[in-house]
Amino acid sequence: MNLTQITSALQDIFNEPLEDGELRKIVFWVDRDQEFIEDIQQFTLEDVKIETLTENNQFYMKYLLEEEDPTSNYLIYTNLDLEIEHNWLADTVLYSKTFYADRISLILNDLRMDSSLRPVIKKYEKFFNNKERYRKFQAFQMDSYNEEMIEIAIMSVLCNLKTPDFEEVLKTVLMDTLEDENNKYLTQMEKFFDIDAFWKYAAEYYGYERETKSLKTLFIHLAVTAFSHSVKEEYLADIKDYIAVRNRTNALVFIDHWMHHKADYVVFNDYIELVEREIQLPQILLSIPIDEFKQAEIFPYIDKAIIMYIANSLLEKLEDFEEYIKLIKLRRAKHFYERFAAVYEALYYTVKMHEFYKEYSLGIPTGQAIDMFNAYQTKYHVMDTYYRKFYVAYDQENNELLKKLKEQVEYLYIHWYMGELSSHWTQAVKSEMTEQWSLPGVLNQQKFYSSIIAPHIYKGERVFVIISDALRYEIGVELAERLNAETIGICEIQSMLGVIPSVTKLGMAALLPHKTIDINESGQVLVNGQVSSGLEHRKSILEGVTEDSIAIYYQDILNMNKAGRRETFKGKKLIYIYHDTIDAVGDKATTEIYTFDAAEKAVNQLYDLVKIIRDDLSGTNIYITADHGFLYQREPLQESDKIIKEPMEMIEAKSRYILSKEKKEVSGQTCIDLSSVIRNELQFFVYVPNGTIRNRNQGSGINFVHGGASLQEIVVPLLIFKNKRAGQKGVKSISKVDIRLTSTMRRITNSIFHLSFFQTEKVEEKMNPRTVIIYMADEEGNILSNEERVIGDRTSDDPAERTFKLQFALKSLPYDRNKTYYLIIKDMETGIMTEKIPFSINLGIVSDFDF
Repeated sequence: MNLTQITSALQDIFNEPLEDGELRKIVFWVDRDQEFIEDIQQFTLEDVKIETLTENNQFYMKYLLEEEDPTSNYLIYTNLDLEIEHNWLADTVLYSKTFYADRISLILNDLRMDSSLRPVIKKYEKFFNNKERYRKFQAFQMDSYNEEMIEIAIMSVLCNLKTPDFEEVLKTVLMDTLEDENNKYLTQMEKFFDIDAFWKYAAEYYGYERETKSLKTLFIHLAVTAFSHSVKEEYLADIKDYIAVRNRTNALVFIDHWMHHKADYVVFNDYIELVEREIQLPQILLSIPIDEFKQAEIFPYIDKAIIMYIANSLLEKLEDFEEYIKLIKLRRAKHFYERFAAVYEALYYTVKMHEFYKEYSLGIPTGQAIDMFNAYQTKYHVMDTYYRKFYVAYDQENNELLKKLKEQVEYLYIHWYMGELSSHWTQAVKSEMTEQWSLPGVLNQQKFYSSIIAPHIYKGERVFVIISDALRYEIGVELAERLNAETIGICEIQSMLGVIPSVTKLGMAALLPHKTIDINESGQVLVNGQVSSGLEHRKSILEGVTEDSIAIYYQDILNMNKAGRRETFKGKKLIYIYHDTIDAVGDKATTEIYTFDAAEKAVNQLYDLVKIIRDDLSGTNIYITADHGFLYQREPLQESDKIIKEPMEMIEAKSRYILSKEKKEVSGQTCIDLSSVIRNELQFFVYVPNGTIRNRNQGSGINFVHGGASLQEIVVPLLIFKNKRAGQKGVKSISKVDIRLTSTMRRITNSIFHLSFFQTEKVEEKMNPRTVIIYMADEEGNILSNEERVIGDRTSDDPAERTFKLQFALKSLPYDRNKTYYLIIKDMETGIMTEKIPFSINLGIVSDFDF
């Protein structure tokens, strides 16, 4: 400081208003280094008397200030140490101000720090000598200071943080690298701070106390200590040296916050695998029962161990299926679930297939055709879904473990389920349906227009018909469930008996308005004598019924904007929309392997299409159906799965049917008279291979097929979607379940505590799942605990099955028993706080011991 700066600073002090009880201002200017001893004689301040205090005039100075002149403002210049005990002016100094003119004094004065902190600032003088660092320190705008606060603030500046926080300091340091010599933040601390102080706080906050310190062992210490909250320490004897003795909850909260950070988790994920290898976690988990670590989430290998446990249990034919499902659902709320989601999904559907197999351990029963048809649409079709969903997951994560499960899946689906179901169904068809292709009480596909659509047209109502090529019944069920869950409208699903042969050209024709359907000698399908293949022909047939009609491809609608759609459909009453995602992929040998992925895509597309019709076109009557279903298996077919076509006069021959004028007994085939399907003036018969067998054919793929009479091919879905508007009578609004705290205790006395929560409603139509995060916070919103995630998607009527018990750990902090803290429940999708519940925290000394 130069003399001008000193004059200005002192004048400012004397110009400050007098405080309560203060009659004048006395300032002691301490110049220990005697920098201004020569300048004091000429020094002047307005309305201030200036005196010099020496060793020899202390009594006189006291008399002057206390007796001779008790009203004037005084600046007392001195080179003495005023803090020594034997000081005549000690009491005067206490009620006066002390001024220092050196750089450290300026900092103390500028930041309004107590002079007792002078040694701390002196220690870090090199840090404060940089204007930018000093500016950042100032910007923290701390209300009070002590040594710890100053040191944490310095480290926070060096780590480029916006607020002083040792948890963030530590994470920032670790995020850079675990190699001490290459860590830029440690280098900064070595230059401008005290690296020993950094390790001191690592010990104080997180119990890290090792003779030889390193960032690598510090991270291992934090991770293992956090892990020890989920596993009894008796199982962790080999790594007990890494477990903190005190402030263990701080390590858990630190790891939890880093692990769940929306961006920083990437570095955490890399580091934690290093720790797994270092501590040889796979060996440790071998000796721990699965129930002891199933709640843990720090290490990805925990999920691997659980996955291997379930998979090996299935391979060993251990039938604890309910427990496997609970385990899989439990892991969904854990950090590394997304990494293993596909494997978990594949496991889940493998377990569901085993459950189905166990339910029908005595075999799928035989019965009349109508009974089997109804059983398929109400119960059996789920196996097709499980098989499909398994392969959707399998194709995302094709590893050795899933390859072993695949063998089980193929056995259960192809050799057991399809083997028994198709065999029994074939017998029923042979007995009841070869002369008349119909079932009592089941709508024939050919009656779709006259029974379902025509009544709307007669009333002058607008109707949308979406026909999705090869939309199998079980896929239609999935679509209906989604429409019911996620839209205000109501979607019902029923089934129709598909035409035979179950091929596109005949199925599409059956869905059109018609008086007659027939097949000519070239194999062409005619509607009312007209060719029915292709969009233009179908459009012409629709216009024959009503001029206010249109036939259009799904993709063309997708490519339009809202205005274009409204213009295109303006005045149209009968709208047929053709969608082809599943068949386009499955019906080619090169792409049939992607059939199930195409099914997933189709559900999304059809859902979006319904929303377009509802929102852009104000459609209220929407029907979704298909021309046929399909058979698909992933396992390559054996030679025994194919039969050689017998010599006969063939109009058309494909993998799953032969069209012929001849009628005779053919081994391995079922002959069906087409007179109840088409006009059949040429007296055609269709031969379909029994069960799921294919005709030996050249050309296209044989894993994806249709044309035959299996239930998967001829049970055609019919979805009836009625658009509703909010507020209409009987309309349920879409909402989410609530997750509520059920524990009545509102006082926390332990740093580790448990709370119970309840999913207030079961998930069903219009009542959707909700995922929340739950944690403790203070009045300023600072998170004080680990964050727990709850996925509220349970469908049980039993309230006991919709309860969750969660463990929380509080940071080791000095909690004020008179303050209010809050349990926060926040919706993860919206970020909206759904509950904020006040708590008091009174830990006493127990937080150090985690009792």
